Amino acid sequence: MRFVSKNQRLEAIDGETGVALLPVEPEDMWHAHNLIAISDTVKAHAVRKVTKTSSTGSTMSERVHTDLTIRVTSTFFDPAASSLHVSGTVVHENAWVNVGQYHTLDLELNRPFTIWKSNGWDSVAMQTLAEAVNDDKPDAVVAVVMHEGLANICLITDFRTVIKQRVESNIPKKRSQAQDTAGGMTAFYEKTLSTLLRAVDFSNPRPMLLASPGFVAQDFRAYMQSEGAKRADKRLQRIAKDAVVVHSSTGYVHSLNEILKSPEVQVTMRDKKFTTETALMDQFYERLRKDDGRAWYGAKPVAKAVEEGAVGRGGGVILINNSFFRSLDIPTRKKYVALVDRVKDDGGEAKLLSSDHESGQRLDGLGGIAAILTYPIYDLDEDEEEDDGEEGGGSADGGGVAVI
Repeated sequence: MRFVSKNQRLEAIDGETGVALLPVEPEDMWHAHNLIAISDTVKAHAVRKVTKTSSTGSTMSERVHTDLTIRVTSTFFDPAASSLHVSGTVVHENAWVNVGQYHTLDLELNRPFTIWKSNGWDSVAMQTLAEAVNDDKPDAVVAVVMHEGLANICLITDFRTVIKQRVESNIPKKRSQAQDTAGGMTAFYEKTLSTLLRAVDFSNPRPMLLASPGFVAQDFRAYMQSEGAKRADKRLQRIAKDAVVVHSSTGYVHSLNEILKSPEVQVTMRDKKFTTETALMDQFYERLRKDDGRAWYGAKPVAKAVEEGAVGRGGGVILINNSFFRSLDIPTRKKYVALVDRVKDDGGEAKLLSSDHESGQRLDGLGGIAAILTYPIYDLDEDEEEDDGEEGGGSADGGGVAVI
């Protein structure tokens, strides 16, 4: 997803700003689906069937192309076709349509649309927007395609390859300057590594491919391992250890086509499906089995844990279904936005999961909200027994039942 205006910046968006976006790949329609909520206002291209009556009383229908602005009443997303249909009532009339008439906008790739949030751009909406316009998707594979003096740092998603940075460095070639050549390669590796760490987010483990003709990629991996040990940087050591070295004919980006067909890369691309969210859900269920007082689910127990500051710095995580933020009830949405903000203020992590994915479907079975606490609490569900099971919650022996 891209901003239509090159001058648009996330930090410049305020509560009433209309944001013009351009979906450029199929997964952008999924982001648009998460971003557009009921009662938001959306403007996009539309095709409208118009019936005209002549002076003799005869009628004639034609299809006209226009731009329509509607207030959203419903959305329908087809993941298989990556299509999004947004329905609502027209709020600005034009020559073809009056205010209040009903219309369905079919959002399409490479056609811009503008969205105004009915309740303003709160923290959750801004987080969703930031993820939509960010090229560095959490499950994108990092690829460094290189040869002596040249490195292309890329991100590979299911739909496209994004070149993040290109690193170039002069390497002496003459045999009489062998020492200079070795020094030049070291400087090249240092420059490539610093650029890589700036351009790509490695805060969570992610697959990385190092590709080159000869031994350049292998030597770069060894350089990363050496630097990681020298700096006592466990993150860098982990990145180097997990990197997969493959052969390519050149260090140019077009070599990615052959790289992606190699058996090693096929395994890596398959493994990337196991995302951070899946790992967190596994961690949550493991704590639930242990009954260690640090795994709770259900709206009330989780809200109590957040209020007590138990979902904060030191491993606290709130897992919440993004459907809560599409609620028609404004107080409900504000309540969950406040929970997310409180967790972030306390230094914890907030993960919004989609029921379109396996991890989100597992969370749905727990009522759509769960938390991993930084310290154990055993009595968060004491009041739940009196609530006639309206909202599930608890640890392994708590007030809710989870099917694992």
